[in-house]
Amino acid sequence: MVDLQLKNNISVPATAVTFKYSRSGGKGGQNVNKVSTKVEAAVHIAELIAPEETLARICRRLMGVLDKGGNLRVVAQESRSQWQNRKSVIEKITEIIETASREEKKRRPSVPTHSSGLKRLTSKKKRGEHKSLRRRVTPDE
Repeated sequence: MVDLQLKNNISVPATAVTFKYSRSGGKGGQNVNKVSTKVEAAVHIAELIAPEETLARICRRLMGVLDKGGNLRVVAQESRSQWQNRKSVIEKITEIIETASREEKKRRPSVPTHSSGLKRLTSKKKRGEHKSLRRRVTPDE
């Protein structure tokens, strides 16, 4: 495998990824019992080449997914072909790392519009009048 070049100036060296092949379940007929088409990949996150803050963001976001060794594990067994499954694993790794590396947008609190404020006040006034009609009437003497 060659180095993967991702968005946001991130590179995954070939030495950071290890592939493991095993027999897959599911479709494939008699082939299932003979050919190792299931692909498991482990990516050692610490070996990624990226800016320091991006690497810290990736580690923080993937903390719950990484194993004790700091590896991201991805499995593919959808296809009958080992090559297709390997391609699928690489696409999944790319997507996961690129998603984790994106910067979060700062949240700007919204401000209620003038008309929504008026609408709220008129509905409160109407509700109050409705409730005041339920009160017990005292006879005027």
